[in-house]
Amino acid sequence: MKKTKKEEKPVVINAKGELCFWINNGPILNNIKDLKNALKKMNEETFKYHVNKEKNDFAVWIKNVMQNETLANKLAKTKTLKSTIKAVEDRLKKYKAK
Repeated sequence: MKKTKKEEKPVVINAKGELCFWINNGPILNNIKDLKNALKKMNEETFKYHVNKEKNDFAVWIKNVMQNETLANKLAKTKTLKSTIKAVEDRLKKYKAK
């Protein structure tokens, strides 16, 4: 029987101090739920500051600070605010299911 890669178990992490995410001209985020709430209020200009052809700040923060490689990989592929919100919301549902 072939083993499949076990999906990582979501862990709630609250960043503090310099590990928080600082939205350009916006709020400071401590966790994934904060990211979801900020994205829902974010305008396109701010989103494009953090996600563009050169970078995806959200994916980097989620991977390195929140230690959630599954979500980070999904965010690295998103290019729009709408698709980013959906990816974050879908991942947050996993936390509630556990």
